[in-house]
Amino acid sequence: MQTHLEFAIHPFSLARSPMALQTLNPRHVLPLPLPRRRAPRPRVLHRPPPPRRRLEGAARPRAVAVAVNEARRRWPPAEGGGEEGKETDLATLGNLCVDVVLSVPQLPPAPREEREAYMERLAASPPDQKFWEAGGNCNLAFAAARLGLRCSTLGHVGEEIYGKFLLDVLEEEGISVVGMLDNSDSSACQNAYETLLCWVLVDPFQRHGFCSRADFSDEPAFSWIRKLPAETKTAIHHSKILFCNGYAFDELFPDVISSAIDCAIDAGTAVFFDPGPRGKSLLHGTLDEQRALEHSLRLSDVLLLTSDEAESLTNIRNPIQAGQELLKRGIRTKWVVIKMGSKGSIMVTKSAVSSAPSFKIDVVDTVGCGDSFTAAIAFGFLHNLPAVSTLTLANAVGAATATGCGAGRNVAHLDKVLQLLRESNINEDDTPWSELIEASSFCSEVSVLSKTAVNSFSDRLVHVPTCNVVSNLLSMLEAVSERSTVQA
Repeated sequence: MQTHLEFAIHPFSLARSPMALQTLNPRHVLPLPLPRRRAPRPRVLHRPPPPRRRLEGAARPRAVAVAVNEARRRWPPAEGGGEEGKETDLATLGNLCVDVVLSVPQLPPAPREEREAYMERLAASPPDQKFWEAGGNCNLAFAAARLGLRCSTLGHVGEEIYGKFLLDVLEEEGISVVGMLDNSDSSACQNAYETLLCWVLVDPFQRHGFCSRADFSDEPAFSWIRKLPAETKTAIHHSKILFCNGYAFDELFPDVISSAIDCAIDAGTAVFFDPGPRGKSLLHGTLDEQRALEHSLRLSDVLLLTSDEAESLTNIRNPIQAGQELLKRGIRTKWVVIKMGSKGSIMVTKSAVSSAPSFKIDVVDTVGCGDSFTAAIAFGFLHNLPAVSTLTLANAVGAATATGCGAGRNVAHLDKVLQLLRESNINEDDTPWSELIEASSFCSEVSVLSKTAVNSFSDRLVHVPTCNVVSNLLSMLEAVSERSTVQA
């Protein structure tokens, strides 16, 4: 079996976002009801990784207000990314949530009222902490940090038990947290400030479903965030990459997301955007959503999509041609990276098309594979790696996650990535790539990772030797592993 498998999900729809329950990497979230109490509104939060210094006068050790750029010097700057004053390699926007993973006899029913009642029953009995896991963009941050990148997460975390759990987990992984609370709405209810939760439900057939109260709301979960906070702007200025995906629209107003992208461009920060399953609904959403989606697609440096998502946004089935169309529409777009499921992945640039087949593995769980894949794309971007090398690493990191169970702290560890690269057990079938080339009249040739240097029956398919690519990747990643050991 191969990594990045796309498999069927229980076919029920959501009132607000019909794609949310069809993805294995959810961002729809549900705040559990907590005991009502009078509590001060949460403060602006920045949680840097250890070692850290608590400021005098902080009312609570778990949520301290500190300078956004209090240093984390865990890793030396990434090659090719030594921008002055940019201490963070990768910052993620929004999607900080706690996943509650439960085995259920059956996935939620389709009718809206029944689904709402189903979630009420789940919320009535809060599960034990052993079922909690950091979710959303935490997956990407964990995978990137394990590749040696310095990461921060920009988003809201509440002060209840779920927020404390999430902050502790991020701190243990060496990831900074920058809060988004300096323009909160005094009229918002206390629930609006709580840490977001997502129910991850698994039935006896190992099918996944995801549900949230946010599915029944016409406004973003954090509708009290009306503009991009100053601390968030500062954090973006000090990051080399800002990552955003379609699920951010479930938390933030479209204008806030567009402002974050504009802030990144002004600061010389590269923008990565993954529309995800939400891309299709955003394309037919409100006028503000449509404008923000177009803004994100045109102004991002790197776009990441599945082949189905690329088709839904371009109406072009051939992924190479779809990638070329997205490049043509873009103003700043340098890379369009298309995930091809069990076949592997493709990168389309203005000058070339490159591909890498998937690794042959025994798949345990595909949750978090896409996030892990993206972490490796960021690594390749920052280190100026060749396209085929970047895709090979991304496939390996995604495959390493698929061999484990669940996402969060269970995403790829570096030792597993190194093992897969050393074994280099990749799918050698050239047929899918040859078929794509033959169907794409605008593509002169495609470079593809291969154990053989002999080109196939298609004179437009150029083989790149696996041994050369893997040798270079191993030398880089083994150095990361050595630094990690020293830091530990």
